[in-house]
Amino acid sequence: MRYFEILDQITVDSESGIMTLSLQNDPAEHPQLSMRREGAYIAISVRYGPLEIALRPRYEDLVRVLARLQPVEGLQTTRQVGTSQAYLAAGLRSDQTLVLRPTIVADATGYFSFNLALTPQIRRALYEWLSVEADF
Repeated sequence: MRYFEILDQITVDSESGIMTLSLQNDPAEHPQLSMRREGAYIAISVRYGPLEIALRPRYEDLVRVLARLQPVEGLQTTRQVGTSQAYLAAGLRSDQTLVLRPTIVADATGYFSFNLALTPQIRRALYEWLSVEADF
């Protein structure tokens, strides 16, 4: 079974336009996810210590994927945005927790991924920041 790190805090830097999701208790010791809009794209950085996955999917693709998520029992993620080598997998649990798995695929023998879960309150805040229209 996979272990998911729960992110329960959101901060937005109005000067830089960067939104960061982290853990309230000791955020430096846990993964952080940051996003910033760059024209038609959204820059995503997920880091833990010196490790980082950086993705740059199309903004409209990300918003469409998040807006269409529905809980599916037995599946952790049901949609993904990006390419087959670098993508953000997303899923919704029945308790409205958002699962995000930024992933870099090496080849058929392996991949590198962060397993993140956003609380329902943080999911709402993320959707508002991204202007995702969804039923809560």
